Amino acid sequence: MKPSASAAPEIDTTHAPDAPDAQSRPGDAYVQSFARGLSVIRSFDASRPAQTLTDVAAATGLTRAGARRILLTLQALGYVEADGRLFQLTPKILDLGFAYLTSMPFWNLAEPVMEDLVGQVHESCSAAVLNGAEIVYVLRVPTHKIITQNLSIGSRLPAFCTSMGRVLLAALDEASLDAILNANPLVARTPRTIVDRAALKEAIAVVRAQGWAIVDQELEEGLISMSAPIRDRQGRVIAALNISGNAQRKSAKQMVKAFLEPLLDAAQRVSDMVARRG
Repeated sequence: MKPSASAAPEIDTTHAPDAPDAQSRPGDAYVQSFARGLSVIRSFDASRPAQTLTDVAAATGLTRAGARRILLTLQALGYVEADGRLFQLTPKILDLGFAYLTSMPFWNLAEPVMEDLVGQVHESCSAAVLNGAEIVYVLRVPTHKIITQNLSIGSRLPAFCTSMGRVLLAALDEASLDAILNANPLVARTPRTIVDRAALKEAIAVVRAQGWAIVDQELEEGLISMSAPIRDRQGRVIAALNISGNAQRKSAKQMVKAFLEPLLDAAQRVSDMVARRG
């Protein structure tokens, strides 16, 4: 895949998740040391790009001795480097994410279509996949900076209050959707954020019925986003494509009128190419 117009990939900006509980571990197949190594990698983020051994131990819940062994192993493999007492990730860590991107034909196909879409609408365009209760950005072609967060490949946002998230949640069966909504708190990001589960499920049902989503200033004030699904040859939703705009330039109704047709066309173009490639 040729270099994107987006910024360099980032590590997840949330705190490292807790290790799976005993019930979720697949018995003897669970390699605890490997899971701990991943938690150390995830402990580095935009707010903690360099950490001491003590910092890493505190962020992961590991002992200092355990954190030290993992950091030295990652350093020996070239994924971590040390500068005095501070450890930080090296660019080699991007190989892990790039392996995922290059293993999926969707990403190579979507980027030129996204660039064409941005050229038509003159607004930012992104693609994301669902990971638990969050969306993960896999491609981004920005224009104006309309969101305060520094979004790039690998960034995560809550699915429930984003248009791409609602498209992806709408593709789930009811049991899977309920499991996600019941297991994760719905925290209001703006006064407009839907945090009532029944109301949210109604909004997701509308997305499922119409085949696209629009979210009006629920993630961040001033930000309006609309999304459409990317499907594989079996018709399964594998990703979402969005356009983000500023509420001061266009209202939600104006965005739908101006951008829905080119957005749906772009999503269908990528889906058709995925179907032919798959």
